[in-house]
Amino acid sequence: MASGAEPYAIIDLEHLGRPQTVAACLLETTAGPALVDPGPASTLPRLAAGLAAHGYRLDELTALLLTHIHLDHAAASGTLTRDNPRLRVFVHQAGAPHLIDPGKLLGSATRLYGDQMQKLWGEVAPVSATQLTPLKGGERLRLGGREIEVAYTPGHAWHHVSFRDIASGVAFVGDTAGIFGPRLPVVLPVTPPPEFDLEAWLASIDRILAWEPREIVLTHYGPAADPVRHFDELRAGLLAWSELARVSLAQPGTDQERTHWFVQQLREWIAGRVPAAQAEKFLAGAGPEACWQGLARYWRKREGALL
Repeated sequence: MASGAEPYAIIDLEHLGRPQTVAACLLETTAGPALVDPGPASTLPRLAAGLAAHGYRLDELTALLLTHIHLDHAAASGTLTRDNPRLRVFVHQAGAPHLIDPGKLLGSATRLYGDQMQKLWGEVAPVSATQLTPLKGGERLRLGGREIEVAYTPGHAWHHVSFRDIASGVAFVGDTAGIFGPRLPVVLPVTPPPEFDLEAWLASIDRILAWEPREIVLTHYGPAADPVRHFDELRAGLLAWSELARVSLAQPGTDQERTHWFVQQLREWIAGRVPAAQAEKFLAGAGPEACWQGLARYWRKREGALL
């Protein structure tokens, strides 16, 4: 099928049965369909149904563009490539080894999610090295008639990249734009351990804005039509959350107590931005306890307390 009139289509993966939480982005090209962030294998039935609505099957996919390798974005990659030897995977060079051998990735995720791994992510199969194209940032990819520009955009993760469809001016930014969507009218940072870096993230925001995108698309969830305003809000949130975490570390007590204080402060931070009944639900979507861990690790590393 030829490239469609629209620059992309959102496929709602309905992770854990929840709508508008994880999006895969379909790019139709003259060489066949491509996806930005296919999501986890636990949502493959929804992915298949979404592709079918556009006239495609899973085995017709030609390319996966991974913003990063976190399981909610990329865990289905190994299953998809195993069943489709012609499928190519584009990922930052630092993430590529963990797709070839996902053992370390699975080990750290299992420590966090325990016996919920299968329910959350499904199978996490390796990707053959012959199907991987490592990226540094700065590349221009040709997918059928599309030209896609790549930028290195760390901060949320050191192996994060973003993609811009040059013809349309739409940028696919993964988690570099935080969480925002139809059900969440406030931009939330997502700062999990171990790779959060404030300065790198702020620089990545500037790098994306230098593209002057007409629209940005988030994996969580969907388009934001005013990139400048969106990133202004995210930048303010990153600075505020980072400062709250820094202040928490100066307080006496245990890390559990510091985390509790941090989450309480976030409740005050979000108050007035969304209706009170929704605030707790929205904050939970960002995983505030994990966000504190990422922020705390960042500050301790900066202060030389973490070797």
